[in-house]
Amino acid sequence: MQVEAFLEQSAARVPHKTALVVGDRRWTYRQLDVSANAQARHLQADGLARWDRVVIQLENGVEAVTSVFAALKAGGVFVVVNPQVKPDKLVFLLNDCRATALVTDASRANALAASLSNLPHLRHVYVTGSPSSDWPPSFVPLDEVIGHADQDAGPPPARCIDIDLAALIYTSGSTGRPKGVMLTHRNITSATASIAAYLKSRGSDVILNVLPLAFDYGLYQVFLAFTAGATLVLERSFTFPHPVLEQLTRERVTGFPIVPTIATLLLQMDLSRYDLSSLRYITNTAAALSPARIAALRRACPHVQIYSMYGLTECKRVSYLPPDQIDIRPGSVGRGMPNEEVYIVDELGNRVAPGAVGELVVRGANVMKGYWERPEETARVLRPGVLPDEKVLYTGDLFTADDEGYLYFVGRRDDMIKTRGEKVSPREVEDVILELDGVAEVSVTGMPDELLGQAIKAVIQPKRGAALTLQDVRRHCATRLEDYMRPQIVEFTTALPTTGTGKISRRALTTTGEPA
Repeated sequence: MQVEAFLEQSAARVPHKTALVVGDRRWTYRQLDVSANAQARHLQADGLARWDRVVIQLENGVEAVTSVFAALKAGGVFVVVNPQVKPDKLVFLLNDCRATALVTDASRANALAASLSNLPHLRHVYVTGSPSSDWPPSFVPLDEVIGHADQDAGPPPARCIDIDLAALIYTSGSTGRPKGVMLTHRNITSATASIAAYLKSRGSDVILNVLPLAFDYGLYQVFLAFTAGATLVLERSFTFPHPVLEQLTRERVTGFPIVPTIATLLLQMDLSRYDLSSLRYITNTAAALSPARIAALRRACPHVQIYSMYGLTECKRVSYLPPDQIDIRPGSVGRGMPNEEVYIVDELGNRVAPGAVGELVVRGANVMKGYWERPEETARVLRPGVLPDEKVLYTGDLFTADDEGYLYFVGRRDDMIKTRGEKVSPREVEDVILELDGVAEVSVTGMPDELLGQAIKAVIQPKRGAALTLQDVRRHCATRLEDYMRPQIVEFTTALPTTGTGKISRRALTTTGEPA
């Protein structure tokens, strides 16, 4: 099965059902499929070869969705890029994957025009918005491509099979240059089927997505909705929560994927003002929710099933905690999802006993093909598995598991703080500080220190109106943490820095603060 079948099969089964809602506009499955077919035929007519890369740099909207499926229908590989990426980084990404086509908006196309001489592989730019008389011939208004689509023309002949490359998803580059994670059709369809199984996805679902499609968590909301024949409500962000929650109420949303920064905003609002009666589930990934946040969400939305999940771009999803376990083991991110095996190993690659800390390994059809043209980096994380010629993913994340196989995140191997000869998990310190009344968000990191090796630094975002002091933090940590785990540096801030996917950026927290 190829990924484009998610749209094609729903368009055949429920052609007139609303597939996508953006603001006050709505599109049926039939309309989206017709537009994607027209765009795919145009891509092939313009010379797109099998496996050519199509970069999509658009805000969340109908053009971004149809462009993903158009690239696949044409036999290409889609590469969704965050719309906030600056022109110089976009040039790097276009050249790194040797993209032959780009889909973007008019303002970004204008900024890119001056760089065309530095883009030897790029042949066509498809542009949304008003055309400019200054555009070169390779710039094509997207409206002209799909505006007069033949309703009965159908897709171009299929060129791919399920082991072919479907997508490149670039990592954030927090550990160096951005890397393109290579995902085949089988990787994506397998991950989607597993996630849909544990979420019990159904055609009656209405999923609200405020996450960028360049973030795989946001992208997969499209796939989950379309494989079930459900409705996707697409928002650009959660910057202004009130209108988004009003849209949630109007559309009778049943599923709401969030990240911890969104949870922080939600928990500072009076959610009783909104009719959330239709909401069936909330999912969380990107970073784990603390037990304190989970408890607060449970109190605010007692009828809603909360799925605490863990994943990474290299395999999409790893684990989920069933809602009936959320009160029993709120610190866990669950067990491996359907059709996948996970286990924990020591530094020699031997499986560890329950309770021991080790690196998490993932085995399954959802594991990436590798990093685009990064063989050495690929070899570091994809290593020999159980079967001959099989590769399994070494995540770089440290975990423990209990006797029943439930996983507990300890930290990124690279994030572990080494202080006073001890190893400290930032997550463990963060969870304790989040229990302190008045704390909205916190990030803990290690700072170089001649005496300690690393000093523990906590940057705290108080809740609105809270009057937290250093003494409050010191007293709380003294009662809950061993001496070597207590922060030596504490800062207060109005907002913690985040990445484009909503994760708190530890690398940005580099200034020293006032000793606690």
